[in-house]
Amino acid sequence: MPEVSVLLPVRDGARTLALAMMSVLEQSFGDFELLVLDDGSVDASPDIALRFGDPRVRLLRDGTKQSLAARLNQGIDAAAGRYIARMDADDVCFPDRFARQVARLNAESSLDLLACRALIFDDSGAATGLFPYRPNHEALCAQPWNGFYLVHPSWMGRAGWFRRYRYQTPELVRAQDQEMLLRAYPDSRFAVLDEILLGYRMGPIALSNTLLTRRCLLAAQITRFTRRRQWRNLSLAVLATGLKLPRDLLFTTTAGRRWRDRRGGKISPEIEQSWNALLSYLYRRLDELQLTHGRGLTAPRPPK
Repeated sequence: MPEVSVLLPVRDGARTLALAMMSVLEQSFGDFELLVLDDGSVDASPDIALRFGDPRVRLLRDGTKQSLAARLNQGIDAAAGRYIARMDADDVCFPDRFARQVARLNAESSLDLLACRALIFDDSGAATGLFPYRPNHEALCAQPWNGFYLVHPSWMGRAGWFRRYRYQTPELVRAQDQEMLLRAYPDSRFAVLDEILLGYRMGPIALSNTLLTRRCLLAAQITRFTRRRQWRNLSLAVLATGLKLPRDLLFTTTAGRRWRDRRGGKISPEIEQSWNALLSYLYRRLDELQLTHGRGLTAPRPPK
């Protein structure tokens, strides 16, 4: 059995899937299976997944559209690994991500879920900023009414933890992961590695999607805080949601996006150089496999 099962859900992700998969298959830690969870794609996504010809890749496909939460639960049920890792079809792993996370989870048996720091990049492949982060469980869960700073495609956790909490179905659209953390945090231990091990793609914000996320997450918070009789958290959740609306409007502007992407700090020249070198390497590997689709960057080659 593999040490790690990687869950990669995809629906019509042919534009970006090959780059994401290559970043997983080129990990320095190789004892994993990659479960590509296809949710009724009508594009070339399943073909791209199969073209790698890697025995670690398992394509789970039934031709129907269900939901992201349902597909992730399908992956949890099918996972054979001791640990389960999340990955998205449009993001990029740094080569040592799995090695660093497995080592930390092996060393700290009390940890249930471990994320890592994430670099933000745009559709051209340019690094634009860093995600905010909190290093330990106490800091991550100090303001449950304000959300949890765990970038979901950077998660790796114990398989038993995922099976205990699973994803809620019917799902809360665009708030699946935060809802799961909200249910789990009182009886769990979270942490974030202080290393940038994931590239997280962020494009222009669609205000309608953001408002849907806010509404779904607030509904989950109201339900959970009411059941726990946490009236202060409930009040703060409602207040915080309202206060974030002007910021969401700002993020739809060019200046607002620039500020959004740098909330976690400015990218150093060393980090930018490492990121560009990673993209160049992944492109070369895709060329070797003659995978011309699914690279997912508007620039013909990543910036030097």
